[in-house]
Amino acid sequence: MAPNASERPRVLAVIPARGGSKGVPGKNLAPVAGVPLVVRAVLACRAARLVTDVAVSTDDPAIAAAARAAGADVVDRPAGLSGDTATSEAAVLHALDAYPDTGAVLLVQCTSPFLTREDVEGVAAAVVEDGAASAVTVAPFHGFLWREDELGGGRGMGHDKSFRPRRQDRPQDFLETGAAYAMDAEGFRTHRHRFFGRTALVRTDPARVLEIDEPHDLERARALAPVLDRRPAPALADVDAVVLDFDGTQTDDKVLIDSEGRELVAVHRGDGLGIAALRRAGLKLLILSTEQNPVVAARARKLKIPVLHGIDRKDLALKQWCEDEGVDPARVLYAGNDVNDLPCFALAGWPVAVGSAHDSVRAAARAVTRAPGGEGAVREIAAWLLGPELDVPGSPYAPESHHTPLPHHTPA
Repeated sequence: MAPNASERPRVLAVIPARGGSKGVPGKNLAPVAGVPLVVRAVLACRAARLVTDVAVSTDDPAIAAAARAAGADVVDRPAGLSGDTATSEAAVLHALDAYPDTGAVLLVQCTSPFLTREDVEGVAAAVVEDGAASAVTVAPFHGFLWREDELGGGRGMGHDKSFRPRRQDRPQDFLETGAAYAMDAEGFRTHRHRFFGRTALVRTDPARVLEIDEPHDLERARALAPVLDRRPAPALADVDAVVLDFDGTQTDDKVLIDSEGRELVAVHRGDGLGIAALRRAGLKLLILSTEQNPVVAARARKLKIPVLHGIDRKDLALKQWCEDEGVDPARVLYAGNDVNDLPCFALAGWPVAVGSAHDSVRAAARAVTRAPGGEGAVREIAAWLLGPELDVPGSPYAPESHHTPLPHHTPA
């Protein structure tokens, strides 16, 4: 029986990230879809259920700064653990010393750019909830392995080269992806190796298996990111509440200024239709914004939904709102577009980035709209939840302008 939330142990995710790399210089800070590899790993871990702490083990000040900015702790790695011969296990053991009450520890490799929150959740749950001693992400593998012999010829590894059984007649093999591992912390301290006891195999998508070791690997990752960074959309059964950022999410993040210095923003009529449909469906709704201008409240009044604006710490406001409304944060869809939405992404079960969102926000999102902010992204979210009946063929929705003056414009 799985423990309840109050009984769950501390689960520490450790991301080793040295500064030196011979194959790809500066590898751990190399961007994929505009997001450094170490940041992509941090965001996946922070979004994962069960993970309570995320620590980046590094000897590099630039990596440390990027990790902190993404919301991770930093463990300064001593010189003795920073050379080419230092093992990942040694880095994890060193980091674990700073978290003595940890029940399970994860080793997460930022050189796997397409690691997902589900991968991290899978290995953590295998140890914390299912009783495995260790766990590893694997992908189904159906190939024949060969090794060159001493004469320069090839010999089959694990198969007879004279016998070629069909794929469906061969036993199912799995390839270790190198992305994520989990270990019982006490057992890991004892064995000092990532595999011991019963090792659970956590299956992942073979299409996402890629490790950055050479420059061409990085080129492949950047080419694949537009496809593999897409996420499946949620359904109505997945959420109880929808919380929306304002600027850049319900607007296109642009400001019109007339000759007298008055500022105007534009919103999308289709978004209003979608919000009305969500309200009729009984979902709890909220607009949450740092913008202080009354245009935000004016829009909320027209949409007939609550609003919190002029908020500095949106994550704290979101947490309090969930408590007041009796909503489980895991069942909240939060839609945003910029880096100040990332703390809310870490709280919400369904963080959603609009199509025009910052790259780091898209990387942290569980789903991404095709429509940009201010061009029907909210309506698209409503269609995910309520179905295609929201689509009206041949009736495009033109943007509507709010002519409320904006004396100051700050990102929402």
